[in-house]
Amino acid sequence: MTRSLAVADLAPDRVYKILCGLIVPRPIALVTSLSEEGVVNAAPFSFFNVFSEAPPLIVLGLQHKPGRVLKDTTLNIRESGEFVVNMVDGALAEAMNITAINFPPDMSEVEAAGLTLAPSLKVRPPRLAESPAAMECRKTVSLSFGPHRELLVGEVVQFHIADEVMDDAFNVDVAAYQPIARLFGNLYAHQGEVFELTRPTFAEWQAQKD
Repeated sequence: MTRSLAVADLAPDRVYKILCGLIVPRPIALVTSLSEEGVVNAAPFSFFNVFSEAPPLIVLGLQHKPGRVLKDTTLNIRESGEFVVNMVDGALAEAMNITAINFPPDMSEVEAAGLTLAPSLKVRPPRLAESPAAMECRKTVSLSFGPHRELLVGEVVQFHIADEVMDDAFNVDVAAYQPIARLFGNLYAHQGEVFELTRPTFAEWQAQKD
């Protein structure tokens, strides 16, 4: 049996639950941004992924508070056009969860989570020293979809990658990286068993069929 559900018949929170439960695992972007007052904000986003390599673009799904009130990250990026995506590994998981708390705008989640700031090279917001990989980004475009959601496209202008995570040939060591992923509710996932699939050419595939 297969359950067929029309989106038009579902409440938005049910659609959210279905999407978050099915589209898994999702990478986590722990985004640092800087307010006009100089307060560093950190917030995790799992509506996040890579979009393009030339130009190098990432996408973030930003959520607004009721009444179209902007959250700190959205407001900071709208004002400055700059942010840093800090990737999350197992060692950073607990601190990442603390940054998800709804702190007042004048309070830094970075300090509350006991994280360490490191200077960025191309943008003003700092990165997190504890992150195994960080990407300095500049806002390219932002599109609003209704009162609660905004799609942000950012261009990566600088990478910071731990030596043990990537070698000189740009190969990432997954065992050393140990990224965690978002599932749904309070559930997260560690990197599980890794397997390899080599994509055959059409000729190789055809030869196997004959």
